[in-house]
Amino acid sequence: MSGKPVCIADFEEYAKKFLPKSVYDYYRSGADDQETLADNVAAFSRWKLYPRVLRDVSVMDLSTSVLGQKISMPVCVGATAMQRMAHADGETATAKACQAMGTGMMLSSWATSSIEEVAEAAPAGLHWLQLYVYKDREVTKSLVKRAERAGYKGIFVTVDTPFLGRRIDDVRNKFQLPPHLRLKNFSSSDLAFSSGKDFGENSGLAVYVAEAIDASVNWEDIKWLRELTSLPIVAKGILRADDAKEAVKIGVNGILVSNHGARQLDGVPATIDVLPEIVEAVEGKVEVFLDGGVRKGTDVLKALALGAKAVFIGRPLIWGLVYQGDEGAKEVLQMLKEEFRLAMALTGCRRVEEISRTLIRRHQVLFSKI
Repeated sequence: MSGKPVCIADFEEYAKKFLPKSVYDYYRSGADDQETLADNVAAFSRWKLYPRVLRDVSVMDLSTSVLGQKISMPVCVGATAMQRMAHADGETATAKACQAMGTGMMLSSWATSSIEEVAEAAPAGLHWLQLYVYKDREVTKSLVKRAERAGYKGIFVTVDTPFLGRRIDDVRNKFQLPPHLRLKNFSSSDLAFSSGKDFGENSGLAVYVAEAIDASVNWEDIKWLRELTSLPIVAKGILRADDAKEAVKIGVNGILVSNHGARQLDGVPATIDVLPEIVEAVEGKVEVFLDGGVRKGTDVLKALALGAKAVFIGRPLIWGLVYQGDEGAKEVLQMLKEEFRLAMALTGCRRVEEISRTLIRRHQVLFSKI
């Protein structure tokens, strides 16, 4: 990259040159052969836009709402762990960028800034907590209660991680959190991933998950969480209609269609391809969101046309942090916002509510019989 970034790929190019290899690999890589990692991005190209014309798009409104909270655009920041590996200010820089852009931030339980530090860094910001269910339920309960006290507006509970997916780059790099950092939401060195112990030939994070996260987690735990808090709950990591229906039955307020950035089970579908099935399954009873592969404003438009209320981004935000901290993160969000504005205008949409299924069709690939 020479000069100022003009697309998300430019930010990643900069980050790849700047970050230590093990850190870049941690953020970038997916599970196993990374088939789904590539498909999350490529799948958007299988969906084609059919624009309306002569619609007077001289005045536009990109705002929407997520779980009852108004945001300036349907692009939010998803939970990405250990952001102080990307920039010294980490999650607090992300919070400031989101506050400045008028959108929401999902804080990872595995953040290198605490729940309270993020709230203090952006007191007027919109924050949600991403939650893992720990073997020690008191740890899980404490995280929820701290989020409530800090003014967070929802809990995104990850449902696809009884164990960590096999991320080959992390295994090769024997990934560990750099020694000057810790997971700030935990007091013990083991839970803070800062014990300094030898994880052998494995990824240290895979060992952490096996030791701390409850592999027996099931629908009863979602019921327990529902009883624990009055905050809205979103099930993060749903890819099947039957699971979506079960989540709605239990009382969640939203579904995040997610394959964990293709970092858990390789070979699952791209999230944009699964989205219509989930939207149909929930029958409008809860809000549906999407993450995975969003790199352009047209990707945002396609997700909304297929029924998503908003999208969440992960890696692009990290590349922005590497580039220039909160200002770089803000540049990424501003870029996606302007690309989305242009995509709306060129498809004849003045407001988010005008984005509909009529704008998009799946491209049918024809194969020769010869």
